[in-house]
Amino acid sequence: MRISEENRNMFLLASVTLCCGAVAGTLTLFDPMLGPQPERLVAERATIDAARTSDLTPVRVVGAPFEPNVNPRER
Repeated sequence: MRISEENRNMFLLASVTLCCGAVAGTLTLFDPMLGPQPERLVAERATIDAARTSDLTPVRVVGAPFEPNVNPRER
């Protein structure tokens, strides 16, 4: 059985879609086992944010504040 030339693109599209769907479905089934625990993520994020805010130093801004040009015809 041969696929006619007019239908080859649709056959290719359907086969790629099915393969990608199978891979995505398989990864969805194993998703809870692959990633870290949500409690751990929240705790890590809190320590990272605390470290970032303590490292900030005051910065002096020179010049006019930025105002976006929403109407380019009026300058």
